[in-house]
Amino acid sequence: MRPTVSLQLPDGSIHELGHGDLIGRLWTAALHLDDGRISEAHAMISLRGSELHLLALRGRFAVDGRPQTSVSLRPGVVVYVAPDLPLTVRDLALPDEVLALEGDGLPRRILTTSCSLWTHPAPRLTPGFDAAAPAQLWTTGAGWRLRLGGEARTLEPGDTFEVNDRKFSAVAVRFSDAGADATRARGAFHHPLRVVAHFDTVHVTREGGAPLVLSGISARILSELVVFDGPVAWDIVAREVWNDGADPTQLRRKWDVNLARLRAKLRDADIRDDLVRSDGTGNIEIVRYPGDTFEDRT
Repeated sequence: MRPTVSLQLPDGSIHELGHGDLIGRLWTAALHLDDGRISEAHAMISLRGSELHLLALRGRFAVDGRPQTSVSLRPGVVVYVAPDLPLTVRDLALPDEVLALEGDGLPRRILTTSCSLWTHPAPRLTPGFDAAAPAQLWTTGAGWRLRLGGEARTLEPGDTFEVNDRKFSAVAVRFSDAGADATRARGAFHHPLRVVAHFDTVHVTREGGAPLVLSGISARILSELVVFDGPVAWDIVAREVWNDGADPTQLRRKWDVNLARLRAKLRDADIRDDLVRSDGTGNIEIVRYPGDTFEDRT
């Protein structure tokens, strides 16, 4: 139930990647490329509608000799992440449905390769297997597994489980499912948001409310999060926004101040305050509710 793409490197090795997987120089990247021309988080596999796309993040790539920031992945497509470093799409596996998790305080989230479930201070999923989390989930290729209380079991659509007195459910989601028109969260009724990112400006609109136009650093932070389309380390986003060689302490100060300003602008415009959320482990992400749409025009 996990959409995947098989990419072949010049040495003939095949690597299977899925939605949310990173390609880059980071040792934690799903496809680690030890090459100085490759950015730490160079590109990412993303599920868009019923297709898998490769999205440029901190790096760029070319297809058929033309620079691209996004390309639909189909067998035979050759993506050059560097002039002499092609990635060839060998095969795709696109099931009719994917597995998602939802529950008390957790909006529906499609599961990636492996992830950890936390309940404090708020329910959230983070990428990767973290043994400190109260529960972990991962794919075997043919299905999904859940580790809870030190024991692992198969996880299938319709299964429910509890973590620290919170109930969660595994649900099958069709690629074409756009979700409900509105959703109830944090005790309030929220209409869907439409977020259009232009990098230097971002337009946020919702039914019944005036549009919010962000500019400057606030827009750049939100634009980067739209591009990443999933949890990402705060410092990766921050260095994309500033890219001025600031030391970690200075960078963190800039980040905290400007993130607080962004959230204040959202609250002042009566936009839900968890649109941009930190997970407490150094990651930040945009939180999608059913019906929300995000458009990357950067």
